[in-house]
Amino acid sequence: MEKNLQNLISCIEVKQIAGNPDRSVCDVVCDSRAASAGCLFVAVRGVAVDAHKFIPQVIEAGAAAVVCEELPTECSNEVCYIIVPDSTIALAHLASEWWDRPSEKLALVGVTGTNGKTTTATLLYEMAQLLGHKAGLLSTVRNIVDRRVIPAVQTTPDHLTLNRLLHEMVEAGCEYAFMEVSSHACVQHRIDGLLFRGAIFSNLTRDHLDFHKTVDNYIRAKKMFFDALPASAFALVNADDKCGMVMLQNTAAKKHTYSLRTMADFRCRIIESRLNGTLLSLNDREVEVLFTGRFNAYNLTSVYGAAILLGFPPEEVLVKMSLLVPVAGRFQTFLSPHGYTAIVDYAHTPDALVNVLGSIREVIGNSGKIITVVGAGGNRDKGKRPIMAREAAMRSDRLILTSDNPRFENPEDILRDMAEGLDDEARRRTLKITDRKDAIRAATQFAEKGDVVLIAGKGHEDYQEVCGVKHHFDDSEIVKEIFNEERK
Repeated sequence: MEKNLQNLISCIEVKQIAGNPDRSVCDVVCDSRAASAGCLFVAVRGVAVDAHKFIPQVIEAGAAAVVCEELPTECSNEVCYIIVPDSTIALAHLASEWWDRPSEKLALVGVTGTNGKTTTATLLYEMAQLLGHKAGLLSTVRNIVDRRVIPAVQTTPDHLTLNRLLHEMVEAGCEYAFMEVSSHACVQHRIDGLLFRGAIFSNLTRDHLDFHKTVDNYIRAKKMFFDALPASAFALVNADDKCGMVMLQNTAAKKHTYSLRTMADFRCRIIESRLNGTLLSLNDREVEVLFTGRFNAYNLTSVYGAAILLGFPPEEVLVKMSLLVPVAGRFQTFLSPHGYTAIVDYAHTPDALVNVLGSIREVIGNSGKIITVVGAGGNRDKGKRPIMAREAAMRSDRLILTSDNPRFENPEDILRDMAEGLDDEARRRTLKITDRKDAIRAATQFAEKGDVVLIAGKGHEDYQEVCGVKHHFDDSEIVKEIFNEERK
């Protein structure tokens, strides 16, 4: 594919052009290692690396043009240099333009918030497919173009990958696309240049402070998404979350709310709850779903609301909701041959743990024990570690602290940080077992009929990252292995 550079850069703010822009380019890249003859290289100032220093390398590789924030000290007469105020923003718009503005040819809905993004986006994708429409999905767990599954690397892909995937959805005949919008993606302008039909806000609790530094910065990052929505879009927010109405303050989009506790456009009430399903009332219509927990009731209410706002018939939406199934690693339940239940869940923040454990206790009452296995990731927000342990201990009969993804930290140090949140009584009910498989096995050995073992933190992940190396590890596989042993 080739495009005229002059036409291509018409979508970005340009301060200066050095060289002749009336030429063809065969690719747009932001990784110097991907540079090739005839390409347009966008030099982005990243968190760790400033790509401006690689400009000589891409010129040597044959790049035809370079987008940068300052002119290099040494310039080639064979290259066109486009100077812009912000190369990251320019990259977002160039990526969209290169792939023929795919978001304008789809009904694109973004989901943001601390918890619930993956479940909500995935269920909206499934809803559209069940209603007979081709759709695409961009999520933490996987990316899907109609029915073709593509492994996911980031919650929100980089600018070029994102627009390429949206283009592939258009080519595959998709009418809708649903995507998770991370706070990182907002701040790094990865979603700039996209046209959204709608945006959903789930909730906001402490997370990613290693990146955002403060909760206020984290809130502002999420709000950037809503502030940029056009008047043609809808903004659907959780009215029960204190930040819900904050998201709506400056948006031009049509404002809508959902709630389990107060008056809202889309209201939900839990009628009956079990470990393998719930009877809900949505806007006074009852529906049986294969999900458990108040947090899932919120997710399903947002799915119901967004589906209605996209124009799907309410009666058909309710029917299809009963067919939706939980996302891998999100409150995924397994029944032991010995009569206890194991639940694998991605809960990796204090609030997520509170929600999951609260939901379990709500269902089983005092008829069974809750045994929780949880860790915390290395090289991430250390402040949440003692909070997670404290919240888990308060809501569990027995707690086992274990390794998650230690990355470049010593797992023992992480467990020590978590244990700082425990009082003497909680410590007596807590074990520290660094090996995650051993920890899961120990939890199942403590469990009796009617008990629940919660394995939290990794959910869908099929790896454990240690010293920069990803080793295969899947909580669900470990549970199945243990249950097979129990059958013998």
